[in-house]
Amino acid sequence: MEIAKLALTESRSQKQTGDAYLKFWLTPEIPAVISMQSIQEALVLPARRLTPMPNMHPVMLGLLNRRSRISWTIDLAQLLGVSLLDVSTQQYTIVLLQVGNIPLGVAVHRVEGSVRLQSDQIQSPLGQIAASLVPYLRGCALQQLSDRQEVLLVLEAEAIVQASVLRVA
Repeated sequence: MEIAKLALTESRSQKQTGDAYLKFWLTPEIPAVISMQSIQEALVLPARRLTPMPNMHPVMLGLLNRRSRISWTIDLAQLLGVSLLDVSTQQYTIVLLQVGNIPLGVAVHRVEGSVRLQSDQIQSPLGQIAASLVPYLRGCALQQLSDRQEVLLVLEAEAIVQASVLRVA
């Protein structure tokens, strides 16, 4: 009995090692993660809760008022050059990031949950990923699923928040 408890404890502690990341899908085919250190919350909101702003870059979906805080919300897949969200959608899945004192909402296809990754699992994306993604990536990581392996894009929240299209001149 004691050996079984020890094995279970070791198994749990091994699963709990590494840094926590929020896993989400940029598109139905592209999974990605962002460090939980930068995540404030993830939510699904009716599209009418975003206030569109005229004459803004197409990546900008609008302003979000959440808990008396105003933040820009962007189409993350479009920023990364991989896809566009369906603009006729009735609701958005939004991940609220906070980098330093800069809040930013990023609309994604869907949120899946959290995963833990060790730093040695994150590999260089060079030669594996489209060049347009590289400035926003920390790297790529393989996640073992029950029936297959999945490549996760490990995104850098700071690089996303500092994207040139988000800067106001």
